[in-house]
Amino acid sequence: HLIDQRNHGRSFWSDSFSYPLMAEDLNRYMDAHGMSSAAIMGHSMGGKTAMTFACAYPDRVRKLLVADISPKEYPPHHGTILEALDNLDLEQISSRKEADLALGHTITDWGIRQFLLKNLHWASQGKLGFRFNLEVLKDSMEAIGAELPPGARYEGPTCFIRGGRSEYVRDSDLERILLHFPLARLETIAGAGHWLHAEQADAYFRISLDFMES
Repeated sequence: HLIDQRNHGRSFWSDSFSYPLMAEDLNRYMDAHGMSSAAIMGHSMGGKTAMTFACAYPDRVRKLLVADISPKEYPPHHGTILEALDNLDLEQISSRKEADLALGHTITDWGIRQFLLKNLHWASQGKLGFRFNLEVLKDSMEAIGAELPPGARYEGPTCFIRGGRSEYVRDSDLERILLHFPLARLETIAGAGHWLHAEQADAYFRISLDFMES
């Protein structure tokens, strides 16, 4: 099951945003699909949702895999990306190539631009739009960076995977990780940044599969 969180992809839009809300979305999704438990995997914001869900509903999580995010608080840091997206004039842009050229003035990393442009779709005849709810995300930056609450704990098998070039999960975060996830192990993919599953797909798949099958 590949799930779009609220305000993303093909899932519903909502003015409300928090990790407990998105954990409850996942809980209801599992109920609706008759799933008593599952192995849960999440990257970045999805990783925070996965952590929150595992701590709130530990009996429903067989294994937890978190990609390049830790339980700590993160200050708002995607302002440049959000501003660049907000400045795209989708009334004047008629193709993904044109959007890429416009974003390139601010976002120089080609891979990040391609990742962002996956969210463009034809919202109506001849008019492009975003699948994510940009306004809500802009207003929720502090909530997106929120730390896992004190006392939140999941004691099942857990694996954190980080990119070797990423600053999101540092050696100093391991103590906090183990406080919430005492059985956690930490794996590092050399040469990968924050988008490790795209940058080093084979290595990410190999580590993930090894953990899921162990």
